[in-house]
Amino acid sequence: MPRKKQPEENLPPNPLFEQAKERVIGIARERQGIGTLSEKTVHAVLKRYYAPDEDMHEIPIENYVADIYTGTEIIEIQTRQFNRMREKLDVFLRLYPVTIVYPIPRHKWLIWIDEESGELSKPHKSPVKGNPYMAFAELYKIKAYLKNPNLHLKFVLLDMEEYRLLNGWSHDKKKGSCRYDRIPSQLVKEVCVDSIRDYMQFVPYELEESFTSEQFAKAAHIRKETAQIALNILTYVECVERVGKKGHSYLYQVREW
Repeated sequence: MPRKKQPEENLPPNPLFEQAKERVIGIARERQGIGTLSEKTVHAVLKRYYAPDEDMHEIPIENYVADIYTGTEIIEIQTRQFNRMREKLDVFLRLYPVTIVYPIPRHKWLIWIDEESGELSKPHKSPVKGNPYMAFAELYKIKAYLKNPNLHLKFVLLDMEEYRLLNGWSHDKKKGSCRYDRIPSQLVKEVCVDSIRDYMQFVPYELEESFTSEQFAKAAHIRKETAQIALNILTYVECVERVGKKGHSYLYQVREW
């Protein structure tokens, strides 16, 4: 299957996403501050974005509760710890198509909360820019389910503010601190995986015929550790294959479809 370079484009402003934000966050934030927000705001906003009808939320199915059940499919908003989904997936995938929505911060502004005074720091932009490859560490935890035709994935890149408590163990109380909440500001992009072939979008088009994880990392602009996890998954879903070694590194090639 031919690979094409995907230009980086933001989605235009999305009225439905803005409406979902307003329903969860509302104007109370401007009046009363961060303390008025519930935890897991990103989860709540995305749930209302993908299913504005709240009658579809928190639906019991078998012995589990689906975040969203439309009547024909299940949507799960999962912000971390995909390993906790395994038992759910065992049940849900036998019954309905399941889409896992995974939010990824594209640009993130950190805001620190002083627990004693409630004072908020000025926003500080994180130097780390998010990308869809960040999902692969979570996909590894449900690797055995990735070939199931009923499983679909949606990686949602968001710009967001992250509020953290100044309760860490370091001198400035930042290292080891607890995340209080994340507030999405903009939906940037949705990356969908609806079939095995859709994993090909994660194979950089400019790679040579055979390549190492280090070369993959350079082409994808990611860390080598992230590239190794991604290649593990891409090998499992048969988009790439190991074809030998170069020194201590495995060599990979794109599989022919």
